[in-house]
This record gives sequence, C-alpha cells and structure tokens, in this order.
Amino acid sequence: MKAHLTWRIELDIEQTDDESKATASIRLPDSTRLSSHGKSRRHPDDPVRTQVGEELATARALNGLAQRILRKAAHEIEQSTHQPAHPHP
Repeated sequence: MKAHLTWRIELDIEQTDDESKATASIRLPDSTRLSSHGKSRRHPDDPVRTQVGEELATARALNGLAQRILRKAAHEIEQSTHQPAHPHP
C-alpha cells in the first residue's frame, strides 16, 4: 500500500537585536501536538545580524522537535514489541 502524507510544521520567531526565540510545533496524524523551543543570543562583540540569530534559534527548535518525535516513535515501538527501542536520527 502506498500513501502520501503531508505534515506541516508551524514555526514562530520572535526577535530583538540581541536575542531570537523560535517555537516549532506539529500536530501529528493521531492528533498529538508536539512543540519545542530554541533560542540564540548575540555576543556583545558580534555585529547585529538578526538573520543568523533566527537561523540558530530555528535550527535549535527544529532539532528539539525532531528529538520529541523520535522519543514518541520509540515509545510506540516499545508498547508494541515490549522491547527497548533505540531509533537513530
């Protein structure tokens, strides 16, 4: 059986000259909602480049979200097989 699924990730970013915060969220097909946060701060000696801060905060939020999805999948495998699961990223 072949299926095509689309998962949408929502990404919200807040920023100032010195700090960027990102929140990544997803609603899975089983209606579970997962989210994760990422943050970056500009070092006082660095030039103001808000795009770099946005990218770092976003990457950290998405990485955290990926880890939450992996943990959820591992939990579901363990419930089904009654064996420890160690899914790799």
